[in-house]
Amino acid sequence: MVQAKKLLCGMNELTVDERAFIEQNLHADIQTLLLRKNVGGIRWKEVAVQIQARQKAAQKLPSWYANPHLIFPPALSVEQASSERTALYKASLVGGDSLLDLTGGMGVDSWAFAQRVSSVVYVERQPELAALAAHNFPRLGMTNVEIHPQDGLAFLASVAEPVDWIYLDPARRDSRGGKVVRLEDCEPDVTADGLLDYLLTKTERILIKTSPLIDIDAAVRQLAFVEAVHVVAVQNEVKEIVFIISRLAASASNIPITAVNLTEQGDGPAMIVHRSSERTVPVAFGNPLRYLYEPNAAVMKAGAFRSVATLYGLQKLAPHSHLYTTNNLVWPFPGRVFELMAICRPDRKELRALLPELKANLTVRNFPQSVEELRKKLGLHEGGDIFVLATSLLNGDKRLLITRKVTNPQPI
Repeated sequence: MVQAKKLLCGMNELTVDERAFIEQNLHADIQTLLLRKNVGGIRWKEVAVQIQARQKAAQKLPSWYANPHLIFPPALSVEQASSERTALYKASLVGGDSLLDLTGGMGVDSWAFAQRVSSVVYVERQPELAALAAHNFPRLGMTNVEIHPQDGLAFLASVAEPVDWIYLDPARRDSRGGKVVRLEDCEPDVTADGLLDYLLTKTERILIKTSPLIDIDAAVRQLAFVEAVHVVAVQNEVKEIVFIISRLAASASNIPITAVNLTEQGDGPAMIVHRSSERTVPVAFGNPLRYLYEPNAAVMKAGAFRSVATLYGLQKLAPHSHLYTTNNLVWPFPGRVFELMAICRPDRKELRALLPELKANLTVRNFPQSVEELRKKLGLHEGGDIFVLATSLLNGDKRLLITRKVTNPQPI
């Protein structure tokens, strides 16, 4: 590993007093700290940067947050880094003896890969981030990571022997700092002519992380050799779309798309859909029965609107409602499950007869009004254990489905 002290280039490590101060002020207001005078040798600005970054990392990077010996980059770099959950999921997709991370960044992905691959090479063109990685990896127990502070593609030219995997997380900000989504707007541009062919002379497989907003179909058309796609959500929010590139890839129309939702209660069941079958698989439609199903965000992003019905034996309420129903409970399901209590029209008087306190959680699916508009119209207050699903039925009727959420059902 490149020596951390050499890379730090004058950046001083935190003193014992500074680490203690950070521990004591992890929940402090940053602006208030910056107004304090430099007393007792504490470098207030540097320490404030560490506190702010750790505050960003508390939920996102719990292992890093809990380690007092790490030095964090500014909060923006923490925001842009993968979370531990998504990094470890990506690491579950790789293996073998060697992986080359060409866009190392803060190092969270390399940290995860190093737990699954014998040797990881971390490459980062920003010397400050590479310096921090050199400092932090040994303190995280990572002794199998080699660090190179230079441009990833330039470094690749010096790689003589092929590696098992190459990982790319192209930068998704433009020259003005604005966020971009399309592959061709990212840096490096993986759609550039000949780039993937060149990368595949250096490896058998490539893992590419992209924006959660990316158009999956458009990206598959742009990228050659797509073997698989993974839609990764955390707590029902899609965080990233991952593409596996390989010369062994099958037909683009038959690419498997895996949708997974990582939660604090444990990962929900992953679902795999093939684009070709999704377009043709038959689906049954029907009015609301005893149980209702709302797929999680990963399944929705994967576009598995018909496949989820077929796989779990569900009826769909309407072609564009994306709510499903059965008489018998299907569990586990990749999303939320509700038990139907009543149905009414979107009318305040009718709803009040069923919910006198007009208090419930509201979800809108294929309905002409937004949550805010409908809540105002109905006089509905947020909260409680009742869920109102506003949707359109097969015949076009607009209805409110009054339900309770099903959690950890007992075996029948």
